[in-house]
Amino acid sequence: MLRKLAQKSADDEDDEDEEEEEGDDEDDDEEAKQDPYIEFWEKFGKNIKLGIIEDSANRSKLTKLLRYKSSTSGEGYTSFEQYVENMKDWQKAIYYIAGENVEAVENSPFLEKCKAKGVEVLYMVDPIDEYAIQHVTEFDGKKLQSVTKEGLKFGDEDEALEAKRTKLYKETFKPLTDYLKELYGDAVVKVSISKRVETTPTIIVTSQYGNSANMERIMRAQAFSEKQSMGMMMSQKTMELNPRHPIINELLTKVKDEKTDEDTENLAWLLLDNALMQSGFQPADVDAFAARALKIIQSGLALESSDLLPEMEVPDDPEEEEEDEDEVDLDAFGDDDAEEAKDEL
Repeated sequence: MLRKLAQKSADDEDDEDEEEEEGDDEDDDEEAKQDPYIEFWEKFGKNIKLGIIEDSANRSKLTKLLRYKSSTSGEGYTSFEQYVENMKDWQKAIYYIAGENVEAVENSPFLEKCKAKGVEVLYMVDPIDEYAIQHVTEFDGKKLQSVTKEGLKFGDEDEALEAKRTKLYKETFKPLTDYLKELYGDAVVKVSISKRVETTPTIIVTSQYGNSANMERIMRAQAFSEKQSMGMMMSQKTMELNPRHPIINELLTKVKDEKTDEDTENLAWLLLDNALMQSGFQPADVDAFAARALKIIQSGLALESSDLLPEMEVPDDPEEEEEDEDEVDLDAFGDDDAEEAKDEL
């Protein structure tokens, strides 16, 4: 019954599209009428996702009932079937991103290349989504690919040309990648050149089969999570550099000219902390991050020292002038005048 309801929903959407092309003559009330399946999905969608995890026999049927927000769906939802229908001719995978909420993922730097290519990306913002998607590796012959993990590829590249360009970038930026890897130590597994960002200087990706930043956040929030077990579940992080960004190229120049100093190291660490936060992770050492940020601010303001200034001197309060009361000599008055003077006093 749910399958028929979901299919009816898709058919109704197609009919509405055709009617919109012919002319928009429908009443506003009918346009605002909510899809009955979407009403069901918003109330019981989590149960369907639980079914995908637990009911392997009906997993393929339940997968067709899934609905997600996406980078092109606006306020509506899209299904896997609709996604496949709208795929680019050269597209070979179904792309998705997991995060805390729609606002967080839609502004993620991981989407920069996808938006530039006009590729739709599914938003998985329910905590159960990443658990469920582990049981759905493909749909209709198309593999599911997280845009936050290694191995992201698009089908429109000239592979031979991209291979040559990648090799050239690696050779050119090798001094910088070696310097950063030595500086960061165990904070990252490796430093490489990125092909997934447009305007962001650096980004942190995880291994293909490791936990994403969102999964780490979910596990850390669990009531019975232990620090020891969390350490074992931490993902292996790879820092990717944008070879076209001026910050990266300036750092490369400093490393080549052997002009690296404490300020350069602070900038390099800030790049890592910035990449971690933009990628959904937390800085490994918040106190060190704050100290480095303050040093950069101090340098920007051209302050020679960060020593505190002496406290301000508080001026003494002015003494209040006491008003002298006028003394009245009663003897100077007569008896009658004295009585009147007493009454006045």
